[in-house]
Amino acid sequence: MTTLRLILGDQLNSQHSWFTQHDPQVHYILMEVRQETDYVLHHAQKVLGIFAAMRMFAENLKQAGHHVHYLAIDAANNTQDIPKNLDLISRQIGASRIQYQAPDEWRLDKQLQDWGKQADVTVEMVDTEHFLTERHTARAIFKGRKRWLMEQFYRTLRQQYGVLMHDSQPIGDKWNFDADNRKAWKGKPPSPADSRPRHNHSALWQTIVAAGIKTFGNPQADAFSWPLTRDEALTQLTYFVDYVLPNFGDYQDAMHTNEPYLFHSLLSFALNTKMISPKEVVDAAQQAYLSGNAPLAAVEGFIRQILGWREYVRGVYWSQMPGYTEQNELGHNNPLPDWFWTGRTQMQCLSESIGQSLEYAYAHHIQRLMVVGNFALLAGIDPQALHRWYLGIYIDAFEWVEAPNTLGMSQFADGGLLATKPYVSSAAYIGRMSNYCKGCRYDPKKRTGENACPFNALYWNFYERHAPSFEKNPRIGMAYRQLAKMTPDERAAIYEQALFWQDNLNHL
Repeated sequence: MTTLRLILGDQLNSQHSWFTQHDPQVHYILMEVRQETDYVLHHAQKVLGIFAAMRMFAENLKQAGHHVHYLAIDAANNTQDIPKNLDLISRQIGASRIQYQAPDEWRLDKQLQDWGKQADVTVEMVDTEHFLTERHTARAIFKGRKRWLMEQFYRTLRQQYGVLMHDSQPIGDKWNFDADNRKAWKGKPPSPADSRPRHNHSALWQTIVAAGIKTFGNPQADAFSWPLTRDEALTQLTYFVDYVLPNFGDYQDAMHTNEPYLFHSLLSFALNTKMISPKEVVDAAQQAYLSGNAPLAAVEGFIRQILGWREYVRGVYWSQMPGYTEQNELGHNNPLPDWFWTGRTQMQCLSESIGQSLEYAYAHHIQRLMVVGNFALLAGIDPQALHRWYLGIYIDAFEWVEAPNTLGMSQFADGGLLATKPYVSSAAYIGRMSNYCKGCRYDPKKRTGENACPFNALYWNFYERHAPSFEKNPRIGMAYRQLAKMTPDERAAIYEQALFWQDNLNHL
């Protein structure tokens, strides 16, 4: 029986059981298709990175003795459609069976399932052998609950996998050290060197441009710096654990001009394309604590992002699709300001965060949540438009992980399934966690007036206009108590100021 096996661009797992044997009757297929480059507008580095990693993965499979069919973006026989290409290659090799690994995005899962039902050959789906949980795990844990609290999910997995546990109790007698991990970075300790490899993929970039693929952002084609193979990803993991993780906890929420990475791992692209597994990453971080190389608060905070949050949002995604990406509980509909595509705004925090994203296809979680996402929520930006922007701009963004983070955590568009409160703040938080406010055209201490920081009036107006939804939320009580202390004239001035900002988003 000749078998054709599909490998998608985010399924570059060389440790998959598929590859443990060399069967002359098994053929592998990887394909670069416009179907995947065009469903949203992607950052240039995202397209370049996935194509480059796919090509290197295919070459490694060939060198290991496997039969590989690779359809480049400009191949004459490339139909630019995954099912059509599968039909084409399966006929060429006389395949009687086609197998594919479970896609992580709902649209691909449905497409391949629908195609498989009418295909002329046997079609089978197998597991990716990557995640620590199943698609349905979160649904089972939260059965019957209105809100799905990540902390409960995280503790369950800590116990299941014995991570940072002493018998049945967490090491350190606390499950969560988040309160210890909120320091601003003042320049010391020095930020670590960027140890990632540099690749020259200028020729591939020219191929992408010639194929007519539309992108945005800087491709960095002659010095592409994301890990593109398992070996490179493992080297990056080792460097992070040995030299960066010890300071990750203290400064994981910190932001600073001209410091796009600080103490973050830069492993998300490798993880989300499955070059390395979450278990490998969690095990390496835990060993750093056990060997005395990194403090517990730093290790727990990092592990929570992988074992807790990453697995959790995947469970939320699969439990709520289809339909999750269309939710808009707060009824926001303002378009994205033009400067989301250029970074040219006088608000320094947004100029830094978006400019960095355009340059590196990367921003860390606080920049995404508490700067860009915070502003979008306060300004009433259409959450679907923001979702598409996030999905396109970040090199690690695939819908299963991006959509719950954007629509649930950041924009409260799911009505609170994922987050117990909207994650909004005034300028004070950004000033506390960064140096972005220094030298900014807007004054972070002013609520109203020409030079007042837009975050302030938008923040108070957000709570004012959404009072029916939030004023009884116990986690937000202080905001409404402060609002109540303001005079009618103060509240009216805030309303007028917020309305002005919303009417002039393109000119901030």
